[in-house]
Amino acid sequence: MATGLPFDDFRRLLAELPGPNIEAVEAVRKRDRFLTKPPGSLGRLEEIAEWLAAWGNNPVPSVTRPLVAVFAGNHGVTKQGVSPYPAEVTAQMVANFAAGGAAINQICIAHDLGLKVFDLALDHPTKDITVEAALDEKSCAATMAFGMEAIAGGTDLLCIGEMGIGNTTVAAAIFHAIFGGEAEDWVGAGTGADEAGVARKAAALRAAAKTHRNHLADPLELLRRVGGREIAAMTGAILAARHERIPVIVDGFVATASAAVLQMANPQAVDHCLFGHVSAENAHRRALEKMAKVPLLDLGMRLGEGTGAALAAGIVKSAAQCHSGMATFGEAGVTDRDI
Repeated sequence: MATGLPFDDFRRLLAELPGPNIEAVEAVRKRDRFLTKPPGSLGRLEEIAEWLAAWGNNPVPSVTRPLVAVFAGNHGVTKQGVSPYPAEVTAQMVANFAAGGAAINQICIAHDLGLKVFDLALDHPTKDITVEAALDEKSCAATMAFGMEAIAGGTDLLCIGEMGIGNTTVAAAIFHAIFGGEAEDWVGAGTGADEAGVARKAAALRAAAKTHRNHLADPLELLRRVGGREIAAMTGAILAARHERIPVIVDGFVATASAAVLQMANPQAVDHCLFGHVSAENAHRRALEKMAKVPLLDLGMRLGEGTGAALAAGIVKSAAQCHSGMATFGEAGVTDRDI
């Protein structure tokens, strides 16, 4: 598929993905057999410890430098009346993040997580996907590359999230293009759209599908045509984390759209990802089922901002600490079960 175009580098990265460290997983399983607990009694926490070992390339899984990366972008499709909030709210919320006043700030404080917020040309919204491509290939590739830089400075657990008025519509357009069905299957209230607003979102999806119908079989073309800058940046961040052997926690409906693009390109591309929660945005559960992914939390949340991923990071940190910090039967002087 080489074309000499900007996407070629990403196609190569998607074709050359590093796999899990199986020896690290075996080391975790070996130690787990002697920890002071009945086998399997920590349930999914034990699976998470193995996941950290596999994708963090560490036989003693740990989380010491967790990072929440929130990407913010604006969308031309808001011209179609798909959101009850005006586009300027995106920049206002970015300022709120910087001031420490948002929900994600509080969750990061509670769980001792780093936070970076990336403003993606908020004064220059993407084009309206109902009538033209959101981005050209060069701009989309550059935004993906920008997202890859989110891990610069070092992290051992990356949580991705987003902010962008109108972005549940573009995420729904991505899911509609990948998984098919009716437009109504993929749209929901988002930031609080009423019934008429949801109908406008469905109409926008149908228009986008018609406009781009000859270009949606290729995942990166799909991304640039019906996606957005924050989704492109998250796509790049997930891909970079895979190559740097950094486990990723994906947030909600919009963040999952970025993962879906990568999975479409390579079915193993998001094996290093944990899906932090299932959103109250009704189509998120459907998308996760299509992707064969089981979310960690189901709290009825639909805020975005990386909040679900950040909450899940607290559980991931607990899983790592339980495995590495818990005593073995021999260390604690506790009688082991008969084997």
